[in-house]
Amino acid sequence: MQGVPEQFPHEKDRAQFRQLSELPGVELYQAHISRYAFEPHTHEAFGLGAINFGAERFRYRGASHIAAAQSLVMMNPDELHTGQSLVEEGWRYRMIYIDPATLEALTGDRGWWFTDVVKEDPAIANQLSQAIAALWQAPDALTAQGQLLQLVDLFRPYARIAEKTPQEKLHRFDIVRDYLRSSYAQPVTLAELAALVSLSPYHFLRQFKRHFHVTPHQMLMAFRLFEAKRLLAQGHSAADVALSVGLTDQAHLTRAFAHRYGVTPVRYQKQIAGR
Repeated sequence: MQGVPEQFPHEKDRAQFRQLSELPGVELYQAHISRYAFEPHTHEAFGLGAINFGAERFRYRGASHIAAAQSLVMMNPDELHTGQSLVEEGWRYRMIYIDPATLEALTGDRGWWFTDVVKEDPAIANQLSQAIAALWQAPDALTAQGQLLQLVDLFRPYARIAEKTPQEKLHRFDIVRDYLRSSYAQPVTLAELAALVSLSPYHFLRQFKRHFHVTPHQMLMAFRLFEAKRLLAQGHSAADVALSVGLTDQAHLTRAFAHRYGVTPVRYQKQIAGR
């Protein structure tokens, strides 16, 4: 796409995704980021990984966090977050994204949840990074499935496996979040969102930002781009995907996608189709 690079503006920044056909509901990711700053985005999956080198600063659940080398990163589904380098040389890391239903089916346990988004544990971080790298190169389905179960065992001690309490499940603005998720392809106004919780647009916007730490537009774009990622993985063209998720055109999709995931839609599609 003219005007939008296929790679990061800085030569040291690079990212790569991979999906394995034998592991539905699982996506692998590895990157080395030095200059790039990721805009708020969501994966709507458990994001679990390790920092191999450098350090990252990011916002998650309204707070600023630092993940240094040999730290574990454990993000819950549906949590918007950012990401940028804390040090000049950037940070290198590996992640695995696991759909909640897939994780429950693998383990037979419901109510997975991670309280700590960052945990310093050099031994487990190194093992997790190696496990993700091995899974990336798995030669067949049986090997991949076995490696995934071993990987789950590494971060299981940090999970709180129990049903969330009613207080954690319900919040006044959950209806707004769900409305944005289901209406990602449609034009949405501040007035209609405010009406969902019987507030004026002014008070709604202030309270929404206080609760979610992003604007409604940022959340809507996160849902749109996550759906775009899913459609691209299915083989749909970038132009068709842009219209399907409510964006103006392919150029709009390319800019927004790259700002949140670090690769263009076309490059992402090539990466996950490469296996």
